[in-house]
Amino acid sequence: MTTHARRPLRFHIVSILAACVVVATACGTSTPNPTTPLSEDATTPGDPLAGAQMYVGSCSSCHGADLAGVDGLGNALLPSDFVMTQSEADLATLVAVGRPASDPSNSSALDMPPRGGNPNLSDQDLRDIAAYLKGLQ
Repeated sequence: MTTHARRPLRFHIVSILAACVVVATACGTSTPNPTTPLSEDATTPGDPLAGAQMYVGSCSSCHGADLAGVDGLGNALLPSDFVMTQSEADLATLVAVGRPASDPSNSSALDMPPRGGNPNLSDQDLRDIAAYLKGLQ
C-alpha cells in the first residue's frame, strides 16, 4: 500500500478545498459581502428582463411572484408609492443593505435581510431587479 492511500479522508477534503480557493482566487471570483452597499461603479444600467428572472429567484418568496406581497413576509411592490418615488440606484442600494424592522421607514415591521437574503446577488443583479421594479410602476 502506498503512502498516498493511507492518508485520511480529511487530508483529501482539505486538499480539494484548498485547490478550489486557489482556482477561485486566480479567476478573480468572489462572493459579494451581503452587508455592504453597492459598488460605486454604476455605469452599467439595470436590465429589466434580467431583473425579472432575479426577482423570481430571490424576491418572490417574500414579495410574491405577482409583486402583491406575502402576508407576514413582505410588502406589495406593485403598485408601490415607495418604489415609484425611489431612483433605481436607491432601490438597488436598499436591497443591498436590507432594512431592519427597527428602521422607522420600515412599514412592514419585518427585517429585510441584506441582498434579500441571497448573498450571491451581484451588484449588477440588484441594479437589474431595481430596473424591473421601476419599469412595472
